[in-house]
Amino acid sequence: MSYRITGSTGEWEIVVGLEVHAQVISNAKLFSGASATYGGEPNTHVSLIDAGFPGMLPTLNRECVAQAIRTGLGLNAEINLFSRFDRKNYFYADLPTGYQISQFAHPIVGKGVVLVDLADGKTREIGVTRLHLEQDAGKSIHDQDPTRSFIDLNRAGVALMEIVSEPDIRSPEEAGAYLRKLRQILRYIGTCDGNMEEGSMRADVNVSVRKPGETGYRTRCEIKNVNSVRFVMQAIEVEAQRQIEVWEAGREVDQETRLFDHVRSETRSLRSKEDAHDYRYFPDPDLLPLVFEQSWVDELKSGLPELPEAKRERLEQEYGVSRYESGVLTAEQAIADFYEAVARGADARLATNWILGDFFAALNRTGRSIENSPVSAAGLRELLALISDSTINGKIAKEVLEDMVETGETASAIVERKGLRQVTDTGAIENAIRDILTANADKVAEYKSGKDKLFGFFVGQTMKAMKGKANPAMVNEMLKKLLSE
Repeated sequence: MSYRITGSTGEWEIVVGLEVHAQVISNAKLFSGASATYGGEPNTHVSLIDAGFPGMLPTLNRECVAQAIRTGLGLNAEINLFSRFDRKNYFYADLPTGYQISQFAHPIVGKGVVLVDLADGKTREIGVTRLHLEQDAGKSIHDQDPTRSFIDLNRAGVALMEIVSEPDIRSPEEAGAYLRKLRQILRYIGTCDGNMEEGSMRADVNVSVRKPGETGYRTRCEIKNVNSVRFVMQAIEVEAQRQIEVWEAGREVDQETRLFDHVRSETRSLRSKEDAHDYRYFPDPDLLPLVFEQSWVDELKSGLPELPEAKRERLEQEYGVSRYESGVLTAEQAIADFYEAVARGADARLATNWILGDFFAALNRTGRSIENSPVSAAGLRELLALISDSTINGKIAKEVLEDMVETGETASAIVERKGLRQVTDTGAIENAIRDILTANADKVAEYKSGKDKLFGFFVGQTMKAMKGKANPAMVNEMLKKLLSE
């Protein structure tokens, strides 16, 4: 059953579309040579073009165009060989020119699709309407002085990709899954770092509600600049509930732009929602239409890395991982690369279990990421090899991994230093077991009378006597033999 919210008049369906603004990874801004690097002292990454000085002419950054095309290809979208830049006119203090250079009627990327995985194991296709390039505005700062606001233009002119979804999203969960998948694709391709905390990826959330079975859409409201997946999901829930209450009270929802306050868990009206004609779009007279050859698109496509969905399918086929496991292992490119470096030439199932289990647990415990892991892929592969060739058993391996994380030593060095080599001497194992059976003659009698669960007791006592170093398979085999005598 699809997601529903229940109001006083029954169930309601949510309809959501997302406009994601993703900052393009490039050294320079979209139309100037000023640095696009995040941070820096206020107003230090600003050219005369960014500051809106008269007579300054924009020059299009070729790499930003290439990044937009790469992203479009990653979204299985149409690449338009002809596109055009327009002026979107509106006044705001951090927009020095009084207009934003954007794309309206002729975007660089057309329709595409994003495949998302949901918690119940199902997948959904979310349509992409378009992707267009535009320049970012500056930043207004209101908390530095009690009577004045300040403007930082470092961000002004930075290249953004606005990725507009179809209104295909029907729940907060789907919105979260779409954002996470979109962020994953952008990071794999290397076109946006997806850092929502720094504002390099943020979303405008369009929400409306309707009764199940209704055709068409009711009035929507746009929630501006939501900067985390969790807040997007919360904002949808809160705004949908607000709209339901408005409709059920017999009133009309006004089309407007709203802000989400996550502290109070509410949305608040910001301004009436503008339509396209309010912005007075017209072609930018300082920029020629953007025209490029299909051969360039093909060249960019050939240079794309393996994308997440293709990587998942390959890992499932080559290494026998489950659908869930492949999702975790490909969440970040660095994780997938680490996994393959360990699993290649090793026991793939062992590698999967250890990486998803004890290794990830060690990273979480130490607050490390895969990029600065205290244990390298080669180091973990060596540890797994010691398990596979019976040098150590699984229990000892956990102890060795903890030492590797703390000391940075290799697995072999730790095993030798601490004398952890597994005992495979059948004579030594047999002697230990006979001592235990002699000391526990009463339990041997109970076992032979039908209390099979005591077998585990004998295994535990043997491993304890041999300080965990005995080969578990040999212990089991020898115990069965001696208990049957």
